[in-house]
Amino acid sequence: MSTHLLLSAGRGPQECSWAVAELSLRLEADATGRGLRTERVQAVPGDRPETYRSVLVRISGTGAEEFAASWTGTLCWQALSPWRTGASRKNWYVTAQPCQVDVPRTAFAEADVDIVPCRTGGPGGQHRNKVSTAVRATHVPSGLVVVVDTERQFGLNRSLALKLLRQRIEQGDAAAERAMTTERWQVHDDLVRGNPVRVERPGPAAVAPRRRGR
Repeated sequence: MSTHLLLSAGRGPQECSWAVAELSLRLEADATGRGLRTERVQAVPGDRPETYRSVLVRISGTGAEEFAASWTGTLCWQALSPWRTGASRKNWYVTAQPCQVDVPRTAFAEADVDIVPCRTGGPGGQHRNKVSTAVRATHVPSGLVVVVDTERQFGLNRSLALKLLRQRIEQGDAAAERAMTTERWQVHDDLVRGNPVRVERPGPAAVAPRRRGR
C-alpha cells in the first residue's frame, strides 16, 4: 500500500519554501517512527539553498493512507524568519494534498475487440450496399466504438478499425495524463492560510495536530 503527498509553498514568500523543507523532514521522521517508508519522488528547489517550492513524497507501508490523511491540509511551520532581521512574523503556511502520480494505461489487445461486419450508406455503388464490407469495432474494456467503411474490402476496413481504436485509446490516456498534471499544479493555488491541521516548530518534539472547531 502506498500513496503520494504533495507539499507546496503555493505562492508564498521564501520562508514558505523553508517551511516546506522543514515540514518534509518532519513528515519523513514521523513516518519512519510509525514503520512507514518514504521516498521523495520530486522536489522543486526554492530561491534559497536547502529550500523547496514543493516536495512530492511517496509513503509506503501498512496504514500509509491513514498517515497521509493526518498530514493533509494546511500545515504551519512556526519559527522566526532566518532572513528577516527584527520581523515578528513566525507563522509560515504550506499545503499538503494527496495526488495521483501514475495514470493507468489502457491495455490494447485484439482479443478485446469485438468485430462486427455491417453495411453503411453513402457512395460506393451497389457492391457496398449488397455486401457487408464495413466494420463496427468495439473495444470491450473501454467501450470505445468505431465504424470504418472507407475501403471496399472487409479485411482492410478491419485493419483500419483496429488502428483507429488503438489511436483513440492512446489519445485518451494522454488526455488523462494532462488532466492529472493540471490537477497537481492546481494544488499550488489551493493554499489556505490559517486554521492549520498541524503546527510544527523547530526541535525534536512535534506539536499535536489541532482539532477543527476548537
